[in-house]
Parts: sequence; structure tokens; C-alpha cells
Amino acid sequence: MGTRHPLSRARRVVVKVGSGLITTPGEGPSSETIARLAADIATLVHDRREVALVSSGAIATGVARLGLKARPRSIPEKQAAAAVGQSALMWEYEQAFKKHGIPVGQVLLTGQDISDRSRYLNARNTLLALLEFGVLPVINENDTVAVDEIKVGDNDNLAALVAHLIDADLLVLLTDVDGLYTGDPRSDPAARRLERVEAITDEIQKMVFDASSEVSVGGMSTKLQAAQKAGASGIPMVIASGWEAGLLHRVLKGEPVGTYFQPRDDRLAARKRWIAFAVPPQGRLMVDAGAKKALTERGKSLLPSGLVEVDGQFRAGEVVGLTEGAGVEFARGLVNYDADELRRIRGAKTADIEKALGYKGFDEVVHRDNLVIL
Repeated sequence: MGTRHPLSRARRVVVKVGSGLITTPGEGPSSETIARLAADIATLVHDRREVALVSSGAIATGVARLGLKARPRSIPEKQAAAAVGQSALMWEYEQAFKKHGIPVGQVLLTGQDISDRSRYLNARNTLLALLEFGVLPVINENDTVAVDEIKVGDNDNLAALVAHLIDADLLVLLTDVDGLYTGDPRSDPAARRLERVEAITDEIQKMVFDASSEVSVGGMSTKLQAAQKAGASGIPMVIASGWEAGLLHRVLKGEPVGTYFQPRDDRLAARKRWIAFAVPPQGRLMVDAGAKKALTERGKSLLPSGLVEVDGQFRAGEVVGLTEGAGVEFARGLVNYDADELRRIRGAKTADIEKALGYKGFDEVVHRDNLVIL
């Protein structure tokens, strides 16, 4: 379809690689693959671009180093494998990038580092400082301490959140296939690669398959989630093969390799990106059709009169999801009242809030300035 001209102007790039790409089951990191990856990234760095690398592989490396026959299932065993594997993996990166004169720095994040606003900003400042010093950040989820409550869950979504953090111009997910296909190309000869995706529609969602392997956690579904996060921030994303030498240079030249995900034109502000994607909703507000229309079409705030039901326990100031009835979540926002207060004022007129609660802090349940339409 021609070149993707905006990509040639990208100055700050996030690259993500998965376990299945950089490790060999039972053996640990593939020095050959990591060396090829380092050479590709070095080409970008020497072209005066800033690169952050999000890398899986700590647990897979630890499994090999500990001589385990299979990936552990219990959280303590996974955390132990990650502790052993992360240092070994960083040593591989240190050696590979040293040949190109590029220092590396390890950054381990949890979901809490991203969902807590002050820690989010601290992580951002650290990453930007590393880039300013000419250091390549190698980022992974902190599997040695993360449990379900504080996990991001997969490095595709983590890479999109890192792209948010540092205001990247491009996100590239390197995987073992050369893009998004209409089916699994390894079993469906009729499957064709999509060169460009302008929006994550229901049709796109239905064609996604998840690869199963000993070491991979994220499949194509998590890559589409990453595309949604990146796209809402105005960041283009490319899924491409990590097996091909020089591929990153071709992506940056704008060549039609892999699958290109077009970002939204109306880029969300940094604070609204944090509300939309960095913080797991602590509860759900079910609204009526009139309230949904006012929120999505007229840019209004959510008032108590449009609130039908409150699901969950949360405090004022936390992020909640909004649905029409029991339907699909269509928005997220910072709520002005806690869950029990909202149950007492749901369906009420603004003038009746004080009568129901004995006080009135706000007219709005969620103010439009703290609301993101998904």
C-alpha cells in the first residue's frame, strides 16, 4: 500500500520481545537471537532514536537455569525462577549491547507502579532520565514480587503502558509470526496477513487466535489489547516477525512489513490515558440509555439521576467502569462518591443529594473532566 511515512519520523520507540522469541525451551536465552535483536536496535540508536526494550523471558530462563522439567505453577516457584532468570537474562543483554557501545539498565515494574499516580510519574521520570543518559532501558514485569492483585499480566499490555509512560512515537511488538492473520497461518493455508488495521472492530476480535507454547503467555488477543491502548494515546503500533534481521530498520523506513495499527486522531491527554488504561476499575456503575447518550454524544458529566446500579466496593477518587445496564464497559472515570453513598443517591436529582446523604460534595457522580469514553 506504499510507505508508512509517519513511522520514519518516530524518534522514541518501544520494542517488545516475547519469551518464545528470545529463549529456547530447556536451554534459556538464545544468545544468537539476542545478538541479532541488539544489532537491530543499535541501528536505531545510532540513528539518534531513543529505544526502550520490554523483554519477557525471566521465568523461562530461570526454569532452564534451575533444571526444571516444566514451567512452575505455584506463585513462589515462579517468583524463584524469575529471580534466577532475570539476572541471567540481563547479563545476555549487557553482553550483546556492549558490542555496540550501548549501556543497558534494568527496570522492573508491577501493576501498582502504574496504577498509583505518584509511582506512575516516578517510573516515567526514571525511564526518561535513562533515555537522556543514552541508556537502553530493559523493562519487565517484576515477577519476583508480583501477585495477581498487582500484576499487569502480560508484556504486550506492559509495553503499551510503557509507551504511554514515555510518550513514545511508535510501539513494535516482535513475535514469531509476521503480523495479524485472518487465521492461524501455521494450520490454515488460506489465512492472509492484514497489512493495516484502522480500528479494533468485532470482526478483528473474532479472527484472533492464541498460540499455545511452553513459554509464551500473551497471544494475539493481548496484542490487540495493546493496540487499543497505544491507539488511544495516538501511538501507532506494528506487529512483526522477530526472526528477520534488519526488520526494525525496515519498519522505521515505513516499509509495509508486519501489521500496522493506526492510532486515533484524537489522542487522549496523559491524565486521561492513565485513567483509561493504567488503573484497574475498582467497581462498576450501570447507567440508563439517556445517561450513556449524554456522556458519549454530548460530552456531559454523569449525574445521580442516570445511575441505575452500583457494583462493587470502592472509595471516592477511585476508577470505576461504566456500562449501560449489564452491557459492555463503554467508559471509565474517577468517581466523586464511595460505593455506599452512590447506592443511596442513585436515580436522585442533583438537588436531592444533600437530603439523601446529609451533605453534598459534588453535583456529579463522575465529572466529564475525569471521564474517558472507551
